[in-house]
Amino acid sequence: MAIAGGPSLKARAIAHLSRREHSRRELERKLAPHASDARALAEVLDALEDDGWQSDERFAQSLLNRRAGALGIRRIRLEMREHGLDPALVEEVLQGLDASEEARAREVWERKFGQAAVDARDYARQYRFMMSRGFGPDCLRRILSRPPA
Repeated sequence: MAIAGGPSLKARAIAHLSRREHSRRELERKLAPHASDARALAEVLDALEDDGWQSDERFAQSLLNRRAGALGIRRIRLEMREHGLDPALVEEVLQGLDASEEARAREVWERKFGQAAVDARDYARQYRFMMSRGFGPDCLRRILSRPPA
């Protein structure tokens, strides 16, 4: 199962998973250089999933919990897809997050800027920063058009 002279694939996988949650695709990518063949790797990943060591649902929830305070839905969705998560799972996990989008965006904006834009150039700079964090244009127009309370 493993290349001679090193820990088994399962041991390597558990070492990764003991540090933090990983998506199946991410774990597969990290373990592939150590696998003798793709079939053996798939068997180990299936066993880890069956035994509850690896779960894409847990990984998605973990990613959401870590990133929701600093990022908008668009960016979180992109990160989840980059980790190879099923689009249906991504949408399920993100349900309800849009209700807090404006409040989260305002918190990020206040931490970074704290004051309304003084001119068009400053407005554009703030807008670009917030867009890069994954917040939607409608939300940003509302936040940037009124000063903090």
